[in-house]
This record gives sequence, structure tokens and C-alpha cells, in this order.
Amino acid sequence: MSKIFVDACFGKETPYTPVWMMRQAGRYLPEYQEVRSEAGSFLNLCHDPQKACEVTLQPVRRLDVDAAILFSDILVIPNEMGMQLDFVEGEGPVFEKPIRNQEALEALRTGEDAAKRLHYVYETIELIKKELSDDKALIGFTGAPWTLVTYMIEGQGSKTYTICKKLIYTEPEFMHEILSKVTEVVKLYLEKQIQAGVDVVQIFDSWAAALEKSKYMEFSWFYIKEIASYLKSKYPHIPIIVFPKGIPAYLDEIDGEFDVFGVDWSTPMALAKHYLGDRYVLQGNMEPCRLYSKEATYECVTSIANTMRKGRHIFNLGHGILPDVPVENAQYFVNLCKEVSQR
Repeated sequence: MSKIFVDACFGKETPYTPVWMMRQAGRYLPEYQEVRSEAGSFLNLCHDPQKACEVTLQPVRRLDVDAAILFSDILVIPNEMGMQLDFVEGEGPVFEKPIRNQEALEALRTGEDAAKRLHYVYETIELIKKELSDDKALIGFTGAPWTLVTYMIEGQGSKTYTICKKLIYTEPEFMHEILSKVTEVVKLYLEKQIQAGVDVVQIFDSWAAALEKSKYMEFSWFYIKEIASYLKSKYPHIPIIVFPKGIPAYLDEIDGEFDVFGVDWSTPMALAKHYLGDRYVLQGNMEPCRLYSKEATYECVTSIANTMRKGRHIFNLGHGILPDVPVENAQYFVNLCKEVSQR
């Protein structure tokens, strides 16, 4: 059966513009909270294929979005490369021993050795595919190497990325070495997700905006392009979505073998359309906080629809849905996107 989301990723005509939301399987859903409580911890939930399958499917059942996104976390990759990961209340994800030198880097698992340890993710995908309706797509995902490496080096989330950026300017060879090792794992991880059954993959570069333009192109975008080229050479039928957050001033240099460019909320859709709309399908880009107001949601959805009326588009938020958004408002957004784009 044809999947409207996959068709839209390839720029084909669809009955309406498909819609999904980043972080749609999450804390705003009471049914998610129940499963999360049963799991005992966030990592336990990621490691349990049955529970991860359930929370992946919840927003599809509840909201009738056109695609499910695999429930997992980007940091399972460095975790399975050998880094101890904990989610600390009030601090978020924390790595006990950050990678700061050659010895620590060489101690990491790499390549197939690391990728095969993510078996619980592939098992989750197989379970989801058995239950997901044939007309719905399943999106697999990864963090971009740069975003993953910021956590691996800083040890946790950062506002300044000082340690990473110091290394970029003082030890660029070391930074490229760790980025190359992570890139090899990411390639195999996404490949195994495809082999397990995902229909689409998305690469999240959440901390793209931490770097100035020239360094972003060298230390992040280069590796994203490498991953996309690798996958396209082997799986041309699988759409690739890239989502670099917060780089509206860099759009004139964006290129690569991907299909969909995710537009974050800080980037005007008209600007993205001007630079990229003739080459890529655009996804996004409503400010997630607009979901607190149906009026604000309506204003933005209709504006995006008007901007993209003669362009190729997928509705989404410009980042993840927030935990305290009313489910009713999320449902309104999904219904409105379909309604407006059918007119």
C-alpha cells in the first residue's frame, strides 16, 4: 500500500499535506506517562522493545498522524560505544567519563561492534511494523555526529560548548577523529534500522547553531552528507530527512543526497523555500509553543500552507512538542493541517 508520508518525502502529489510532530511520543500523552512509570526509568523504556513499541504507536492511535517515529534516544549510540549514561533529575543526560583525550577515544567500541549492541532498537522496529497500519510510515532516526559528540565531550548538555569548541580550534585532528568514529557507527545504525523495517530516516542535528558557519560545514554538515551518501548508495528507496536546528544564515551552502530538509521554528519558511525549495521537500516549521493556543496554531498553519502552496511540504513543528501541551490542542493541529491542505 502506498504511504502518503513516503510519497510526500519524494515530492509526489498527495491528497493532503501529511503531518507528524517531533517528540510526538512523549510526556504530553497520559498513556505515555503510564508506560514510562511502569518502565521505572527513561533508559529502561528505551531498552524494552515491547514498551518502546507501545509508546511509538500511541500518537498514531490518538492523533492519526501520518507517520510514527521510533521511540528511542539519540544517546543510546555513545552509550553502546561504551560510555556510561545516566539521566539525572534536573540535569538531563550525563556521561560519567567524557571523552577528552586519545586514550579515552581509543577505548570506545566502534563500527559493527557498537552498532550490533543496539539490537533492542531493531527489535522495537520489528514489533512496530507488525502493528502499524500499512498506510502509516515508520521513521527511524539518529543524532548527527556533531550533536552526539557534544554530549560525549562535554559530558552533558551545554549552553556554551566550550570544551568542544576549544578542541575544534586547538586540536581539529582529534575532533575529526572522534567525529569519524561516531559517523561510522551512525551509518551502520541507520542501515540496521532500515533492514529492520523503517520507511524513512531522520538525522537530528539539535546543536547545529553552536558553530559558526565555516566550522559547521566542516565539523558537522560534512559528516551528515557522508551518512546520507552512504545510505542513498545502498537504499535509494528510503527517504532521508535532515534537521539542523537554528542555521537560517547557512542555507545558501546546504547541499547533499537527502530528500527532506526539516525547517526549525527560527527559520522563516519563505527563506527556506527560497534557498532549498526547488531541490528538497521542506518539513516544518511551527513554533511548538503555538500549540498552547488554537488561535496561534491556526494563524501559523494557514500562513505556512499559503507559503508552501506551490511547494513540496510536510507539516511538523519547528522542534519537539512540549510536555504540558493539551492533547486536545495537538489533535487540533493535526486535523487542521490536513483540512487546510485539502482546500
